[in-house]
Amino acid sequence: MRIAVLDDYQGVAAGFADWDSLGADVTFFSEHLGHDDDAVVAALEDFDALVVMRERTPLRAERLERLPNLRLIVSTGRRNASIDLKETAARGITVCGTGYVPAPAAEHTWALIHAATRRLDVELGAIRSGGWQTTVGRGLEGRRLSVLGLGNLGSRVAKVGLAFGMDVVAWSQNLTDERAAEVGVRRVEKDELFATADILTIHLVLSKRSRGIVGPDELALMSPDAILVNTSRGPLVDEAALLDALAHDRLGLAALDVFDVEPLPADHPLRSEPRAILTPHIGYVTQEQYEIFYQDAVEDIAAFTAGSPIRVMELP
Repeated sequence: MRIAVLDDYQGVAAGFADWDSLGADVTFFSEHLGHDDDAVVAALEDFDALVVMRERTPLRAERLERLPNLRLIVSTGRRNASIDLKETAARGITVCGTGYVPAPAAEHTWALIHAATRRLDVELGAIRSGGWQTTVGRGLEGRRLSVLGLGNLGSRVAKVGLAFGMDVVAWSQNLTDERAAEVGVRRVEKDELFATADILTIHLVLSKRSRGIVGPDELALMSPDAILVNTSRGPLVDEAALLDALAHDRLGLAALDVFDVEPLPADHPLRSEPRAILTPHIGYVTQEQYEIFYQDAVEDIAAFTAGSPIRVMELP
């Protein structure tokens, strides 16, 4: 079996699991294969199995139909919206997932909140260049934390906000007063969530219904000194509207770990926007998470080879 491990950006996948135990030919790709279908297919057409890191390299029908040798896809995590499961089923390609822990993403959300409220991006640059204090930070106690999506991750983030003495409110399309009360927060209507937020943090699954849920109208409701934090998925926020709000002082700061196109192009305007604090989609990237991802991936491949696939992703 020839196995390709994709998007190993840090060049660490080989060390997180016993790949040799598979007795297979394993190739690790540390560079992103890009967004061109021809280039992706040319790199992968000889492989029997792919290990993909989340949605970094989508496997849509137009790519899958040009990979006739492919028999197995292992995706890190429990689901992957960028894999066409209808197409894999039609082609007899088995798709397996891995374990996943939510804590790292919630922790990184708070890293970005602290970076934004204390302008760590500015102060770290200042002290490295010989400077000293240049900004005045904001405290958290008594501020309003608006949580868009009170699921597993949103609930974790909300509870930390409560520990800091924040006024935490939440909204999503299906959120009930009872569910909000279970977390210890209050449900508000959508307009209030945006209009009263000191910090708005987004924790929704990307779907047709949620794509662009933070658009021009929602951003227009927000205070000009509010902070928007997104560690979920880039397309939940209308990127053009966000850039316009930042450029025209209608929003205080955006702290982002996710983007419409990843890796973020080198010339993307967000990279030079002084009101944007950016990290390269590392919310889930921890040693503990990678151990789970890659060890489970090896286990998935071994089980498939033995004829008894595990953690198989089914059509929703």
